[in-house]
Amino acid sequence: HVQLVESGGGLVQAGGSLRLSCTASGRPFSSYALCWFRQTPGKEREFVAAVSRSGWNVNYADSVKGRFTISRDNAKNTLYLQMNSLKPEDTAIYYCAAGLVFGNAVPHFDSWGQGTQVTVSS
Repeated sequence: HVQLVESGGGLVQAGGSLRLSCTASGRPFSSYALCWFRQTPGKEREFVAAVSRSGWNVNYADSVKGRFTISRDNAKNTLYLQMNSLKPEDTAIYYCAAGLVFGNAVPHFDSWGQGTQVTVSS
């Protein structure tokens, strides 16, 4: 497994931007597909975005397409999520995860960070 630590969450007004980072340590970073999920109390963890090992392929949930951008820097062992035009419904704990499958479901990823809170005020 790889160890993951998220950062960059916080409080922002609707329409604002945040950039989340996820730093990895342990096994080679480039070996993994990476993703972001988010979760609110009482709800299941929801897929947000994923990026393939090389970074060439990306996938987004319909709810964030055109507003969020996922990227990775394999040289820095870091995953990013640039979030623009934020909405109150984007409020959640955001988790990064790593796995061997470029997928969009929780079982596809077996290493998870602790999460970072994003709160969007109206």
